[in-house]
Amino acid sequence: MNKHIMRSFLAMQLMVASVLMPQHLTAQNTTSLAKSINELMRESSMKHASLSVCVYNIDKSSEVYSYNSQRSMIPASLTKLMTTAAGFDKLGSNFRFHTTLAYTGEIDRSGTLRGDIYIIGGGDPMLGSYRYRQTLPDSVFAAWHKAVTAAGIKAVDGRVFYDATIFDDHPIQDSWQWGDIGNYYASGVCGLNFHENMFFIHFTPGSRVGFPTTVSRTEPKGITMHLINETTTGPAKSGDQVIVYGDPGSTIRKCSGTVPIDGKNFSVRASMPKPAQACADLFTVYLRQHRVPVSGAAAEAIKSPLKLNSLIEYSSPTYYVIAQYTNMTSNNTYAEAIHRYLGFKVHGLGSSTNGAKAVNEFLQQLRIETSGVNLEDGSGLSVRNRVTTDFMCRFLCAMSKAPYFNDFEKTLALAGENGTVKNMLTGLPSNTSVRMKSGSMTGVRAYAGYVTNAKRQRLCYAIIANDFECTGSQMRTKLEKLVLKIATME
Repeated sequence: MNKHIMRSFLAMQLMVASVLMPQHLTAQNTTSLAKSINELMRESSMKHASLSVCVYNIDKSSEVYSYNSQRSMIPASLTKLMTTAAGFDKLGSNFRFHTTLAYTGEIDRSGTLRGDIYIIGGGDPMLGSYRYRQTLPDSVFAAWHKAVTAAGIKAVDGRVFYDATIFDDHPIQDSWQWGDIGNYYASGVCGLNFHENMFFIHFTPGSRVGFPTTVSRTEPKGITMHLINETTTGPAKSGDQVIVYGDPGSTIRKCSGTVPIDGKNFSVRASMPKPAQACADLFTVYLRQHRVPVSGAAAEAIKSPLKLNSLIEYSSPTYYVIAQYTNMTSNNTYAEAIHRYLGFKVHGLGSSTNGAKAVNEFLQQLRIETSGVNLEDGSGLSVRNRVTTDFMCRFLCAMSKAPYFNDFEKTLALAGENGTVKNMLTGLPSNTSVRMKSGSMTGVRAYAGYVTNAKRQRLCYAIIANDFECTGSQMRTKLEKLVLKIATME
């Protein structure tokens, strides 16, 4: 080969390399990430595992790096990113869920309502939540009681009915795992949610390891259920090893596992049996305790009467607040309520199927290719959910151009500062920030979000590992190193 041909050949190779290599990042940085991934994949815990990584430059909407980025993976709670994004688009940051209190019949001269009170659910996931003072059951019931007495009602010759028909009567998704159902994080949702559809069980450990525990109390008080306690006392500092089982339609809850011997007044959270019924039951009790006697027991309304007299329309916190809590703390109940409400908003009934349709239509609206993607619920509990990391990055890029992006981005936790990633990437350079959404379930660890690096370049990324053979916390540490490599790319 003569010198002229050799020069032309080398020039062509350089030209091809310049096209393939991202111009905004150095080869050293991408090579460093690739080296770390290769080292990870050589570990014995990854012998049968799948790993997928993708990084995009947001300004150029172009791929920076990928590893198995077209492989369909179980995303766990990364699913919440698509759910909350669709909520910002279809509902808006200032949207509020509404629960209506109304009555039928007439109020006679003595102040007795010859009729019934109706609680008409609007899907609010924070109604009666213990997280904020204004959403506590007593705060909600006090506002409702005030509305009742302001209408001149001093007694009710009738019942408190609840109407939860804005959503269907299937609170959980069919593909959720039985081991999850019964626990607080798989409580599911209904048209009238209450106390985040969960309750607290307080345990007193036995005097020795292996001895039975006792249940000291449950909260809120007055919930109709039968609790079977089969838990025993575990070693000190062994943490919460309690699993709660129970069908959503049943009032039976069975507890198994262990409670640490050093756990004084140790509490766990479990799914509440029939939360809509619990809301009506407890409000009936509240009225009676506050000098408004109610003659009948609370009951379900299959359909609200056409003629209702409104007492109060109770509003939730804003959608922005709910979405932020959904992603920051990975709250499944909030995510599923948003998902079902989107189904109601777009297709007329809040169901898991309609929610999935609404989210998928939103993705089509963004003109994102969804091959290899299957989203069946709003929270990520379904083992049938699938995404590719390439899809996740293209989705995050598209979101960066949405008019509500600033609010959406702020629902993602800042690594090392808050949310589920409070203790991650604590050694980041001060001029670098990482927004993250985490996802985890048995055999799954996932992270996705946004990076602003030292040169103020904007990147988005997604990393998902499935079917690894180490502990979840060990995989978290391994993937954290990859996120750090991405965050320090220049």
